[in-house]
Amino acid sequence: MKSNRRNFLQHSLLGTTGLGLGMSIASTTEVTAAAVPGAAELEINEQVDVLVVGGGTAGTIAAIQAGRAGASVLLVERHSQLGGTMTTGGVAFPGLFDAWGKQVIAGIGWELVKESVELDQGTFPDFAKVPQRHWHNQVFTNQFLYAILSEEKCEKAGVKIAYYEFPQSVTKTDSGWQVDCVGFGTKRRVNCKQIIDCTGGAEVVGLLGLPRLKEEERQPGSYLYMRGEAHEPGRNQIHRLYVHGADSTNSRTVTHANLTGRKTILAELREKGGRLMHLQPETGFRESYRIEGETIVTVNDYRSGKKFDDAICYAFYPVDLHTKTGVKPEPLKPGTIATVPLRALIPKGSRNLMVAGRSVSSDRLANSGLRVQAPCMGMGQAAGAAATLAAKSGTTPLEVPLKDIHDLLRTHGAIIPGDV
Repeated sequence: MKSNRRNFLQHSLLGTTGLGLGMSIASTTEVTAAAVPGAAELEINEQVDVLVVGGGTAGTIAAIQAGRAGASVLLVERHSQLGGTMTTGGVAFPGLFDAWGKQVIAGIGWELVKESVELDQGTFPDFAKVPQRHWHNQVFTNQFLYAILSEEKCEKAGVKIAYYEFPQSVTKTDSGWQVDCVGFGTKRRVNCKQIIDCTGGAEVVGLLGLPRLKEEERQPGSYLYMRGEAHEPGRNQIHRLYVHGADSTNSRTVTHANLTGRKTILAELREKGGRLMHLQPETGFRESYRIEGETIVTVNDYRSGKKFDDAICYAFYPVDLHTKTGVKPEPLKPGTIATVPLRALIPKGSRNLMVAGRSVSSDRLANSGLRVQAPCMGMGQAAGAAATLAAKSGTTPLEVPLKDIHDLLRTHGAIIPGDV
């Protein structure tokens, strides 16, 4: 009688169950992955309108917006999934989409959050009510579902995703940029008209030698895990380990932060007992490099709710600086909602280059409120719109008429400061 590996596994597992070990596979399904054209080639070339580097909270939304607006888009992400802090980092309760009883951030980011919650049969906070604590209106999402829905929306928008790759060099050309990316078994040369840096640390900006801002002191990273009880994604928060000194500057510092976090969690398990039920793959980082942009959002701008002339989205969250002594959120005064200017997404003196997300040009205290997911999504969508319009018109984002950017964003569901 012929046997194969599957039969062997099935009989073996049934045998161990019979011995009382309780080991079994719930189910097995199958799918066949189509052959990848040119998979054996080491070097490949791409030509696109917009290159988005970093598929995290901001980058995913930037890529979808650019694709929906008609640009050819490549999204390069060094990890194995989209979502960044919301998925790989595990901070799966994004906020804040509302302020003072009304929704102020919507668009593609909210569409993705809303669909993931609905598909997961979750619940939403009531944005019509002003909560006593800001986190009461953060939205619980299933991080695993959010990641694969992000991929689906990218595919429908025509966005090509390149996982496990990252730029090694960036060179200015007559028509935009030449970006050489490297992954295992892959060297990809990308010629593009526009770049959106959504790396979280303005790493493309750094490769170009443009100025970046960073303090000596850093907020702690958070390593998220669950000990002793089951984690229900989209339903509950999990345990948080502050990793003080966590630094996302480069692969060496990230490695050190992750090893430190895991070592500490292992020691806790040995000391306190209980089963390790969930562990995120890496530390979630709160801050890294920020750009020096065409304007810098100060904490006074943020606290006062300054309405910038070139505002492209709202931002609403307390001034929220985490330190070794903890965190004491400083809520904004009633009725105050901060705004994000387009110029804060443009590295000073640059052309055909934008950032979106926590690398926004801002001082440290302003950044502690700007860095959270909902405003990062708003920035990402604005960057995707501006970059696409610039690519189509053969200009740079700062020279695109602001009205055109606003009109495109509204077409795709975004809320522009002054609309509400």
